[in-house]
Amino acid sequence: MAKNLVIVESPAKVKTIKKFLGSNYEVLASGGHVRDLPKSRLGVDVEHGFEPKYITIRGKGETLAQLRKAEKKADKVYLATDPDREGEAISWHLTEALKIDPKKQKRITFNEITKSAVKESLKHPRAIDMDLVDAQQTRRILDRMVGYKISPLLWKKVKRGLSAGRVQSVALRMIGDREDEITAFLPEEYWTLDMELFAGKEKKPVTAHFFGTDKKITISSQEEMDQLLKALENAEYVVEDVKKSERTRKAPLPFTTSTLQQEAANVLNFSTQKTMRLAQQLYEGVDIEGSGTVGLITYLRTDSTRIADEAADAAKAYISSNYGAEYAAEHTEQKKEDKKIQDAHEAIRPTDISRTPYAVKDSLSRDLFRLYQLIWKRFTASRMTPARYEMTAIRIGAAGYRFTVSASKLVFEGFRSVYTEEEDEKEEDNRITANIEKGMLLRAGNADARQHFTQPPAHYTEASLVRALEEKGIGRPSTYAPTITTIIARHYVAKENKNLYITELGDVVNRIMKEAFPAIVDVNFTANMESLLDSVGEGKTNWKTVVENFYPDLDEAVKAAEENLEKVTIEDEVTDVICEECGRNMVVKYGRHGKFLACPGFPDCRNTKPYLEKIGVPCPQCGKEVVIKMTKKGRRYFGCENAPECDFMSWAKPVRERCPQCGGTMVEKGNRIVCENKECGYVSK
Repeated sequence: MAKNLVIVESPAKVKTIKKFLGSNYEVLASGGHVRDLPKSRLGVDVEHGFEPKYITIRGKGETLAQLRKAEKKADKVYLATDPDREGEAISWHLTEALKIDPKKQKRITFNEITKSAVKESLKHPRAIDMDLVDAQQTRRILDRMVGYKISPLLWKKVKRGLSAGRVQSVALRMIGDREDEITAFLPEEYWTLDMELFAGKEKKPVTAHFFGTDKKITISSQEEMDQLLKALENAEYVVEDVKKSERTRKAPLPFTTSTLQQEAANVLNFSTQKTMRLAQQLYEGVDIEGSGTVGLITYLRTDSTRIADEAADAAKAYISSNYGAEYAAEHTEQKKEDKKIQDAHEAIRPTDISRTPYAVKDSLSRDLFRLYQLIWKRFTASRMTPARYEMTAIRIGAAGYRFTVSASKLVFEGFRSVYTEEEDEKEEDNRITANIEKGMLLRAGNADARQHFTQPPAHYTEASLVRALEEKGIGRPSTYAPTITTIIARHYVAKENKNLYITELGDVVNRIMKEAFPAIVDVNFTANMESLLDSVGEGKTNWKTVVENFYPDLDEAVKAAEENLEKVTIEDEVTDVICEECGRNMVVKYGRHGKFLACPGFPDCRNTKPYLEKIGVPCPQCGKEVVIKMTKKGRRYFGCENAPECDFMSWAKPVRERCPQCGGTMVEKGNRIVCENKECGYVSK
């Protein structure tokens, strides 16, 4: 019998696919890419058409030898690398490295690792899609150009080991810009008023919220609130209108890569990197007791919410059987895409809806189970009918002002019988105010007047950064996790309690990038570049045209920066601090978390200590010096040099002057000086 060779990317798939195909098929893994641009140089011939110069990746020689031996014995070679641009490029690189005869090479793809999907793919082999290969190759060349042209400049101007990236630099800028917004934010005071009202002989009050008159009124001060309360003294509260209606809430769409990363971060507290690692395991296959190795979910890198007809039919049958026909949706809406769907993949879903999370729980680790359960519930819910609520809206008049009461009651669970999103968990006011009618007089109880202050924008989390990157069209499903992982690993960004903060090192790199390479870190420019890459993948744009238009501007910007950019001095600043071990004057060094003091006698003397950089402001609590400090993760703050005896700290930079109104501490907020005492609220330019 003829022998066939199937080449996949991951060794984890080999055993599973071999079991599906039998003895007539040899299944081997490439272990990802086998060729790449050389690490030691640019690897792109800018003088001769920007042709890339690929070499075999170090350590892949043995793998290629094994594949070459098997390829020579095979009558057909099926290239079954992942079904995306990266996988398409790996297949092409394999044909080049192994010199496979074009007559015997076949490209196959499957969205799920199941027996039916793999066998069906063998019936529909195709040629390698060179448009997708060119799109991946263009991305690789652009990223290499940015990294290898700008990174040496950062080494020269800042410190060795720094790097710039086409997408990572934009992500860093977004985090830095958000930090600037938060720093410059000035809170504004506002008040809310809730009134307890009683209907008839009812002992339980209804809470009515102050609205205004015919228009919404914002109460901005204690004086305004006192005037309002005075006007409402002895006022009659009359029910002006009662409206009842029904509201439906549609089922959520099934997961895409970005929505899975966001929900796993919010619900399971997984990092984007962890989510993708676990999802890869679920896709490639897990040993299930009684079933062997089974791929539990479809492909994990996708922008699409599309579902295959067979999967939709299977879901409808499962839901009708287990929940009732009234819970199974006839059809579901798909998200309207304003950009190209990632290679037309399906959404992320279970390969078999009848394989419930609890049916496989004993075969999965805790985290694998939790992620599979999240995917299973989301997909099942997406094929279910909307939840229905009975809504009651009441308008109440008093002394020419308006109060409102709203209540909701869940009357049909629909998809919520399976899945609730994080915001659904918040307790709703389900009290039905059936005994309140139009024209009724209500008795007033306690008034609850509360002072509030507007809050600054929230720091980015991994989940909200992924959402922002996707909304702005920056990167694609395969890039979100490595982008965030890189800027954290480079110590440009610190992660504390889910929030992402720019570090001192990240701030230096970000300022250089914005000054010298404004186009590279421009959000719109980067999003437009993604559209061009999509256009290459669709065969509408030649890849060389994209590179030829990009490189000259980059090269010119690098040359200008080399001339004009001042060197950032962050090393070997001699201080008056004496090393207690050898007597030398200690110097300022720059590490992964910022500045620290080190003995210049290294390696003979290895003494180090924290560097306390004074800002020339006395501590408002004890009078000693305020210094710049770093958290363990590298986030900057201002504290007293006398810590821990003195516990003064501030995220904003304090100033010497005290508040002229209350005597409190004043801090810098953008181009203003603000009193930290919110009740005072003094602001000065």
